[in-house]
Amino acid sequence: MKIIRIFGRSFKDAFRSFFRNFSLSLASISCSAITLIIVAIAILFSFNVNNITANIEDVLTIVVFVNRDATDEQTTSLGNQIYSMDNVDTEKSKFNTKDEIKESLSNDESIKSVLDTLDENPLQSTYVIKVKDVSKISETAEEIKGFENVTSVKYGESLVNKLISMFDVIRNACYVAVILLIVVTAFLIANTIKITIFSRRQEINIMRLVGTSNTVIKMPFLIEGLLLGIVGAILPVLLTIFGYTFFYDYVGGSLFTQLVILVEPATIVYKTSIVLVLVGGIVGMFGSLNAVRKYLKI
Repeated sequence: MKIIRIFGRSFKDAFRSFFRNFSLSLASISCSAITLIIVAIAILFSFNVNNITANIEDVLTIVVFVNRDATDEQTTSLGNQIYSMDNVDTEKSKFNTKDEIKESLSNDESIKSVLDTLDENPLQSTYVIKVKDVSKISETAEEIKGFENVTSVKYGESLVNKLISMFDVIRNACYVAVILLIVVTAFLIANTIKITIFSRRQEINIMRLVGTSNTVIKMPFLIEGLLLGIVGAILPVLLTIFGYTFFYDYVGGSLFTQLVILVEPATIVYKTSIVLVLVGGIVGMFGSLNAVRKYLKI
């Protein structure tokens, strides 16, 4: 019962302090909201970068051209060598015979007419290889080049390496931005709590004199920090849900090309909203706790 009374009184004190210092609270909430909006953008951007990276990785393949003179046994043996490699996804990889490739090209009349004039099929059978880890695609391709009966290996070396490097940089930048913004939010809320503590220093001194415990003194400030963080997250949550949904519908779910496909709103907006509320509340409490420890020295 005593704990319940302490919590009840702490909530009342926190709400009273929130409205008593409304201008300070509003300033903190505004700063927290702006910061959390940027955090939301960074999170949504990070989700989409990961999705775009996954889509691009899904279409990246290594095309292995088999020697025209290779026998069926040699071609099969080459396939077994390739499929036994650790980085090769055997379920998504496939083998195309030169006759299958010729048939697929027959839809183009100009190509078909040229191929029909030839006595022999000039095309080469190919293994179209999907890899498990795209960052190791270069090493995998180089190893395949050394196999017997392989005439050439194509995978768009320069483009693949540039894309992998670019998306790694973007992804890491998003993570750093989110961490820095969370630290800024904690700093803003901590400063608001410090000012609140300073304005109530006489009240706190009286509470100490009458023997009030440290927990009872600290609790209202912790709840106030939690309140500031959660209220500051309301606007970012609304903008995340409605803003991202509007943007997704406006661009039709993709940017510039079908490779750059955005994540559907239902998949990420609610997860992001929960993260924002948790970040706002937890950071608010920790910011408040830091202010209480440092400035009350209790």
